[in-house]
Amino acid sequence: MTSTDVRSVIATARRIVVKIGSSSLTRDGGGLDSHRIERLVDSIAARRLSGSQVVVVSSGAIATGFPQLGLSKRPRDLTTQQASASVGQGLLLARYTEAFNRHGFTVGQVLLTADDMTRRSHYRNAQRTLNRLLEMGAIPLVNENDTVATAEIRVGDNDRLAALVAQLIHADALLLLSDVDGLYDGPPAQGGSRLIVEVLGDDDLLNVRIGGIGSAGVGLGGMTTKVDAARIASMAGIPTLIARFDSAGDALSHANVGTVFHATGRRTRTRLLWLAHASTPMGQVHLDSGAVQAVVGKRASLLPAGITHVAGSFMAGDPVDVVDASGQVIARGLVNYDAQELPGLLGRSTRDLSRELGREYEREVIHRDDLILLPLVP
Repeated sequence: MTSTDVRSVIATARRIVVKIGSSSLTRDGGGLDSHRIERLVDSIAARRLSGSQVVVVSSGAIATGFPQLGLSKRPRDLTTQQASASVGQGLLLARYTEAFNRHGFTVGQVLLTADDMTRRSHYRNAQRTLNRLLEMGAIPLVNENDTVATAEIRVGDNDRLAALVAQLIHADALLLLSDVDGLYDGPPAQGGSRLIVEVLGDDDLLNVRIGGIGSAGVGLGGMTTKVDAARIASMAGIPTLIARFDSAGDALSHANVGTVFHATGRRTRTRLLWLAHASTPMGQVHLDSGAVQAVVGKRASLLPAGITHVAGSFMAGDPVDVVDASGQVIARGLVNYDAQELPGLLGRSTRDLSRELGREYEREVIHRDDLILLPLVP
């Protein structure tokens, strides 16, 4: 497909995820900029009225809340960030609700953590909720649940969250709104830097210098996280556009702005994407060469017989990294045993363990359905 073809797909996508960062919604020093939200909502409502379903992934809870608590800048410690988010999330939702109501649309809030999405019992419920909101004509407003998320269950940034939500709801396109025009091959403010119109694959990024946080010191994102998110989405078969916030209307109507990332892969099961990109491993299981071959070459489940040792403190259901003899992480999976249980099982067959300890010990250490090879993307 040409760049024009991909932009046409984005401009006409039946279901699209739109992500907005803190720096695009808030004033210098924090606090909501109502005028910016109104302009954004006008553009999204126009796309919604054209027949598309839209999910909004919006940052801004912490940046909105901290001035209300008498703070002069974004807090650095987790507890104060969570307090700021608890204040700001309500204000953010109220402002979006008011703005969308003017166009006749209802907003439904969905707060997520990585833990919600990697555990089998949780992620289907989030998927059903988002799909039902869309079916009923509502506009889901998604954010990371900053009020409760700890380091172990944080997605980490809303650009990545948007890419994973796009996969979760089987979106046809992803739009990442930024405070710059798109991806440049160098710092945008530096003379000679050139806007990259399209990215066909990783080779187009080899000579690109990116980094930095959003403007006004209120956001944690930046072009690095947007490129990572675009790569996650594109490798999952979802074309992505990075564009300036001020160009949201153009991005949503004809997509002839910013940088477009072509879809380069096919869809991966949603929960495994979350496992790869939004989970924090709680430990490691180290394999012998035979087990590495079985896991990587045959895509088999991981059994106790092929594990040489374990590290870390984890419980059944936690994510753990799978490591080869050289120390290289080759996969990540959801483990079926506690760390303290495993040492006594290592090197033994499930048949022997079942005969000696009971049938519950016939299970895999990590089932292949709960295992994803790494790196899916760097």
